[in-house]
This record gives sequence, C-alpha cells and structure tokens, in this order.
Amino acid sequence: MISMIYLFGGGGHAKVIADIILSNNGQIGGVFDKIMDKQVLQWATEEYPGNFNIVTDELILSIGNNLTRKAWAMEIFANYATAIHPSAIVSKYVEIGEGTVVMAGTIINPDTVIGKHCIVNTSASIDHDCVLENYVHLSPNATLCGSVKVGEATHIGAGATIIQGINIGKNCIIGAGATIIRDVPDGSKVVGNPGRIL
Repeated sequence: MISMIYLFGGGGHAKVIADIILSNNGQIGGVFDKIMDKQVLQWATEEYPGNFNIVTDELILSIGNNLTRKAWAMEIFANYATAIHPSAIVSKYVEIGEGTVVMAGTIINPDTVIGKHCIVNTSASIDHDCVLENYVHLSPNATLCGSVKVGEATHIGAGATIIQGINIGKNCIIGAGATIIRDVPDGSKVVGNPGRIL
C-alpha cells in the first residue's frame, strides 16, 4: 500500500504545503477542514479522518496559527510528515522535527535545531547554531543570525531580523520588519527598529 500525506487545515497555507509535497513527487491523500468544500488546489476539503489510515499514512497540520496548530497536535495522534521545498538550502547538520514545513528559498545553516510543527516560511534565513522550539512560525524573509533561540509558539514577522546570540521567549509576537537587539521575555509583543516591547 502506498503511503499518502494528508493535510489538516484548508487555508492558503495548505496550498503552499501541497505544492511542496507535489514538488517532491509525494502523493496527497486529501485535505481536512471543519468547513467542507473549500478548495486546496485540486482537493476539496473533507471531514477528518476521512480515508486517513493512522498506520500507513502521514499527516501535516497545515494551520498557520501557532497555538491552534499546537492544540491540534496535542489532540491528533498520527505519523507526522515533514515537507521541505526542493529549492531550500538545508545543511546536512540540521535537525528538523516532525510536522515541520520548510518553504521555497529558505536557507538553514549547520547545527541548527528546529522543533516539531514549525513553519519556516518563504525565503527565511536561519544561520548556524540556532534553536527553534516547537510550534514556531518564522515568516517570509525573516532572518535569524547565529546562535539565536526562539521559544515555543513564537511568531517572527515577515522581514524581521534577530541579531546573533539573542534569546526570544515563548508565545511572543515579533512584528514585521522589527530588528531585535535584546533578549525578549515570554509573552512579549515587539515592534520597530530597534525592537521595543509593547
């Protein structure tokens, strides 16, 4: 029996993940969503679990919101796939957890550790020795310099830059275009250049 990859979540994020799977010659079994008849490329959404085989098939949570993705990951027991776009440049010395997706044009350098169910979005750059804990979302064109740590479920906005050696706490939101030059405590919202906590 051929293993299929199913997506859970039928929004725009699912379209990008589906395209990555197809670019790697993978096979998509279907797309699940609470709203029926949404369209993700050629797949109409259906109710979970549909034809999903918990033993042979794999699942990716195609949900952009970190806390929602975390909640479903805690609820659904499945074999979770990873999806890495063929154009991504990922060092062989990188560790990537299950359920994580890496979009087109990204660069991930050696000795970086990326947790479970993370999103490394289009053209993001992660330098050496970084750590992304579970459920992190690194938005398009965001840049992490060397030895940056990002806590669980934190969202780094589009085009944000985190200088080397910075620690960002859990459940933070770093605004688009922000430049982070100081450590950020848990639960913070940070905007601007240099970044300031709201």
